[in-house]
Amino acid sequence: MQANTQLNERRLADAWAELHSHANNGNLLHSDSNRLAFADPEFLFRRETRGIRFQLEMLKPDLEQAAQGIEHTVVVYGSARFISPKEAERQLAQAEESGDAARIALAQRAVRNAQRYDQARQFARLVAEHSKRQEPSDRIYICTGGGPGIMEAANRGAHDVGAPTIGLNIVLPHEQSGNRFISPTLSFKFHYFALRKMHFMMRAKALVAFPGGFGTLDELFEVLTLVQTGKAKPVPIVLFGTDFWKRLINFDLLVEEGTISAKDLGLFHYTDDPYEAWSIIKRFYEIQD
Repeated sequence: MQANTQLNERRLADAWAELHSHANNGNLLHSDSNRLAFADPEFLFRRETRGIRFQLEMLKPDLEQAAQGIEHTVVVYGSARFISPKEAERQLAQAEESGDAARIALAQRAVRNAQRYDQARQFARLVAEHSKRQEPSDRIYICTGGGPGIMEAANRGAHDVGAPTIGLNIVLPHEQSGNRFISPTLSFKFHYFALRKMHFMMRAKALVAFPGGFGTLDELFEVLTLVQTGKAKPVPIVLFGTDFWKRLINFDLLVEEGTISAKDLGLFHYTDDPYEAWSIIKRFYEIQD
């Protein structure tokens, strides 16, 4: 009988099928040494296999996004602590009922910061609305850190118009799950901050940083450093919230002290308007609506 020689036939055993076969036959012994290496969590989490974990954390989100046609993103950074206007108003009403002055002050601050949530949502909606009108290869997708606050708002803006939206979440000591507006097949979880930040940059065509804390600053300065040193190609970097950023960071002082060049101030733009933020990106790439 002639052997089956189909061109597309697999030549190597299917590891996943083999693993299930062993499990179904009762052949997965308790001994660590008898487990298949890639099915042994204790082995994969050893210090010596950290490099393998790096590779896996690099590959999985990359392959999944490529399979779904995700090649261009606009990354939105910002505080995880800002809440939606509706939630902020609810908290303020409760605080005022309590009569607690300190609680009222915090709730009033939350109401002020909630405008950033709305602006991030509006900006993401603009990007997503444009993207939906483009050919698949030219579409730009909103990508965030996957958490609450500004990240949720940006994912929500894309979700509002039915566009796929990406979340690159991070495992933290206090549990943080992906927000509900991320597309389920584009919700990724990371252990390593370094790999997560690399994924932010791998497909980023622009970065928009809303007011935030240490994490936002870490991500922003990583990008500025990569572009300044030529490790990454120039992309539009937008600092949303002019007063916040100018009060927080005196970039002019860095020029005066000679720690950066005057031309480095051209690496980023300030704005307070979602439409202007999107216009900055469109001008850079000569995008026509």
